[in-house]
Amino acid sequence: MPQVKCKKCEKKFYAKPSWLKNGHGIYCSPACQYLGVRKGRTVACFICGVKVYKSPQTLRRSKSKKYFCSKSCQTKWRNSVFIGPRHANWIHGQQAYRSVLSRSGVVKMCSLCFVKDGRVMATHHIDQNRKNNKLNNLAWLCHNCHFLVHHYDVERQKLMEVLV
Repeated sequence: MPQVKCKKCEKKFYAKPSWLKNGHGIYCSPACQYLGVRKGRTVACFICGVKVYKSPQTLRRSKSKKYFCSKSCQTKWRNSVFIGPRHANWIHGQQAYRSVLSRSGVVKMCSLCFVKDGRVMATHHIDQNRKNNKLNNLAWLCHNCHFLVHHYDVERQKLMEVLV
């Protein structure tokens, strides 16, 4: 393989003969090839801070003027901004109580028996008003404790003592 000098930085690199025959193998890297040609700019990802090149068209088309390195970072941002009434599928919010507890950082653990298995967790409304989805009215309970609290006064009193 012949050794060639880069047209921009004059760094030596190896190029395949077929590349040279077809008129390629002029630049050592894409960075050298597009140096001075790119008209966009490098911006930091709004979520993770990684530097990313964005074309002028992308910069112009952005509605939020926030830029992301990947769809994953963009989704994290969208899921934190478009919640509740701002979400496209929002209807009335009466079923949102489980996500209120999850997003607030409350540990998924039963308040009575301290089971941590997320598969058996239920959201309990302390004042038993299902429309009151405020954080101070919600608690995690396992299905067993949830049943006991709703059907037995003794268990309800235990829960109130634990929460207060």
